[in-house]
Amino acid sequence: MAELLPSVVVETAQNPDSTVIWLHGLGSDGHDFEAIVPALTLDPSLKVRFVFPHAPIRPVTVNGGMEMRAWYDIYEITLERKVDTGNIAESCEQVSDLIEAQIAQGIDPSRIVLAGFSQGGVIAYQLSLTTSYSLAGVMALSTYLANKSMLPSASECANGKTPFLIHHGKQDPVVPFSLSQEASELLSDKGYLVDYKSYDMPHSVCPEQIQDISAWLNTRLA
Repeated sequence: MAELLPSVVVETAQNPDSTVIWLHGLGSDGHDFEAIVPALTLDPSLKVRFVFPHAPIRPVTVNGGMEMRAWYDIYEITLERKVDTGNIAESCEQVSDLIEAQIAQGIDPSRIVLAGFSQGGVIAYQLSLTTSYSLAGVMALSTYLANKSMLPSASECANGKTPFLIHHGKQDPVVPFSLSQEASELLSDKGYLVDYKSYDMPHSVCPEQIQDISAWLNTRLA
């Protein structure tokens, strides 16, 4: 296994028996969602480890080649979202290493939730749809499917029976709202279990959504 991505780790109790791996968006880092942990109203009986990895630093074409933390390069901002698929594959491998590290620490894959916001959500989608591990759940927040043409049917995927939570803001100026609707419909048509909800917010997270995430995590990790 290659060297693991550096990560911010927050544990809600000693000897965690479940893990949430949460991937940040473009230009942010693992600290971005660190503060969400105390805001989540998780069941006190849950013993959860949150892992917030830092994406590698790389130049991003749509930002003038500026170097920043990014899970992959974005070539152009269009509805088709032309991206570096090689970068996506590399990031999926790095996050898969994080999953395997949790398994090595005694966490069963069925107790691991993979979450991602924006760019991080693209990786969460891609990895969950290609991995051999059956996870507890997948959270796709304000994001999109980058490889729609290669979407396997649920019967062909290790996470074919894994719940997908898809959230998006109706006023999102960064990732068009329609892309989350499209992802939800494509996954549902392929037989996946999808819980979809939209919010009156831009490219962000809102209090109502945090409560919905809390309820979903409580169910998934109960």
